Amino acid sequence: MGRVLPLIILGLLMIYCVVEVAQSDSQRVRVAPRWLWAVAVIALPGVGSIAWLFFGRPTKQPPRPRQQPMAPDDDPDWLRKLHDQ
Repeated sequence: MGRVLPLIILGLLMIYCVVEVAQSDSQRVRVAPRWLWAVAVIALPGVGSIAWLFFGRPTKQPPRPRQQPMAPDDDPDWLRKLHDQ
């Protein structure tokens, strides 16, 4: 079991990183193109996975400012529909 556990952990890490590479936005991936990260994670399971986690992962986006709900009398579409009736 002592020799198998590191292989299981490495396999799970590789699967996690492959899924994360596949789901990441290609415009936000750092250092290299997304396809190259996928090749690196699959071809070099330990090194590629750790490199993805530290150097390739997209950074967190700052939260978008919340848009305040618009009152019906401020909505031009609603006023137009009201006027057309």
